[in-house]
Amino acid sequence: MTRKERFQFVLDYFRENNPDAETELLYDNPYQLLVSVILSAQCTDKRVNMTTPAIFEKYPDPLSLSRASFDELFPFIKSISYPNNKTKHLIGMAQMLEEKFHGEVPLTVEELVELPGVGRKTANVITSVVDNQPNMAVDTHVFRVSARIGLTINAKTPLATERQLLQFIPKGEVHVAHHWLILHGRYICVARNPKCRECGLQQACKYFHKNFLEKA
Repeated sequence: MTRKERFQFVLDYFRENNPDAETELLYDNPYQLLVSVILSAQCTDKRVNMTTPAIFEKYPDPLSLSRASFDELFPFIKSISYPNNKTKHLIGMAQMLEEKFHGEVPLTVEELVELPGVGRKTANVITSVVDNQPNMAVDTHVFRVSARIGLTINAKTPLATERQLLQFIPKGEVHVAHHWLILHGRYICVARNPKCRECGLQQACKYFHKNFLEKA
């Protein structure tokens, strides 16, 4: 199977089996999504979704969050990983939104990465989810799944993975392909003991062929 054929098989499978994939983070507007994605670093979406309702009730917009003190905000997110840094990042992010972006979440990667707590991955998530821009956010799931299947070749960094994926995924599907790969990694192609026997991508997957077919 050529690499192009591998991508075609994988994309066709997801188109048929999960055509409407979307983020599992719960949000009502770009501000809420930005807060949630910042909190989700090294943390599960489930835990974030348990935490954010109280935050959004207390701080419904960037202005109210920008006026919060560390001691006021910290108790809301103390159950999240790295709460000290994330508390500082959220307040700093909200302050910059107010001071530089008139309280609106910008929708370019270049502007988003200026915000405290926002790296390229987070910026790619925001722009792809909110605006369907063809930006591929590479988290640990996307990185692992892409390498195992063979969609990427010797990609040592998230940026290298992102660039290789964008070479083969149609622009109009990048925003949903991001979720296809994340959800596949979250529920099937898990880090330890991947559920290869119940995976619909066996035919195209290098990991499956190496660890099951060749050994058999």
